[in-house]
Amino acid sequence: MKVQVVDYTSADAGQRFVESLRETGFGVLTNHPIQQALVESIYHDWYEFFCQEDKHNYAFDPEKQDGYFAPEISETAKGHKQKDIKEYFHIYPWGRIPDSLKKDITDYYQQASGLAAELLDWVEKYSPADVAKNYSEPLSNMIKDTPNTLLRVLHYPPLTGDEEAGAIRAAAHEDINLLTILPAANEPGLQVQEKDGTWIDVPADFGHLIINIGDMLQEASAGYFPSTSHRVVNPTGENAKKSRISLPLFLHPRDEVVLSERHTQESYLLERLKELGVK
Repeated sequence: MKVQVVDYTSADAGQRFVESLRETGFGVLTNHPIQQALVESIYHDWYEFFCQEDKHNYAFDPEKQDGYFAPEISETAKGHKQKDIKEYFHIYPWGRIPDSLKKDITDYYQQASGLAAELLDWVEKYSPADVAKNYSEPLSNMIKDTPNTLLRVLHYPPLTGDEEAGAIRAAAHEDINLLTILPAANEPGLQVQEKDGTWIDVPADFGHLIINIGDMLQEASAGYFPSTSHRVVNPTGENAKKSRISLPLFLHPRDEVVLSERHTQESYLLERLKELGVK
């Protein structure tokens, strides 16, 4: 089954969206309520921010994990040796945000978080009863008043030809959180791994909203919803000269939320951050 592109306004949107999540780990929405003009404005303004030296004044806080992460301290995906070719900024409502960029990015955070709660309700509604009984509380309630949901503004710089052998923009990985909400980037490159191991492009026309399952939902659903490997491959030809901006929102429950008999959100997150080498 391929990743389904679902019209958010259709009568069967919830059912089809959750079917796609279950089968592929991904779902794509059109006609969704996230304002495209806001997304484009954020892409433009944050691209300019990444081009300026002022970004270094927001160097990330190892304890709070907010602020700017330079390419040399970027993530190394679990099981990989090369760092990803990217830099990024972590946005939390309580964290540091440049004043000139604060309004739009905060508006987006609120809009996307509101939609996220609805999507988690869809996931719960269309979970089989024997799966839903594993949820320690309603899924949408897990993110209510959470300080942990992370908005990451990513910049994949143009390729120079001097990159480390084998390095790509984002090596194959699974996300840590419940769901990830991602407006289609300004450039292509996102791929998901199918069950037979082959890689396919995720439908990502400008204006699409891409959603994928993270490890925490896989944990909470006792494996029913798969956290699927995905990656961002390097462009070729003229496209290699272009920057790529991406805006994933990672839905994280409150610290104390019980995911399973083995983990709370806090214990699970700490384990994964150590594996990534950023904690």
